[in-house]
Amino acid sequence: MIPLLSGSHARQLTRRQGQLRDQLVRLVLAEGFSTFTMDQFAARLRCSKRTLYTLAQSKEQLATLAVREFFRAATEQVEAAIRRVRQPARRVVAYLQAVAAALAPASREFHDDVAAFRPAREIYQRNTEAAAQRVRELIDDGRRAGAFRNVPTAFIAEVIAATMQRITSGEIQASTRLSDAAAYTELARLVVAAVRR
Repeated sequence: MIPLLSGSHARQLTRRQGQLRDQLVRLVLAEGFSTFTMDQFAARLRCSKRTLYTLAQSKEQLATLAVREFFRAATEQVEAAIRRVRQPARRVVAYLQAVAAALAPASREFHDDVAAFRPAREIYQRNTEAAAQRVRELIDDGRRAGAFRNVPTAFIAEVIAATMQRITSGEIQASTRLSDAAAYTELARLVVAAVRR
């Protein structure tokens, strides 16, 4: 979903805090966050609650931190994946495939909890919109290079954003039986076919 509007943690973390944050992200991606208490987070992360409180003052703040950090890292991962790709159609395909790869570790529990928790849902929505905007930029770049025809990129970005939301909500998989990765590949093919000269 990139350039995912991740927002950065306001202060510099110590090495231990950074490791703890990364472990938290992996745990939340795998199991979600709604069923955890601070005590349970501390136990699973093998740290004291006092140490955990150096990251966030509540379970809700921890969840928000984990979601924000996930999207920050995903942004870097996706942008790195297309950095050396030059051909416009391949850039669009590589971008959407990289989004699929970045989202692959996120479990259904994670997606369900994000959908149910407004601060996390807002982070997710902003990042999905940013990803659609990034695809729009890639299409505009291809159009300026003469590789793509003149198309209504704002409309295409809206379609991409709506489809991405349906993919990550599980609706596309339920209705088509395509995996998320396969759905992103098909979305990329569809977009390229729509814009190519």
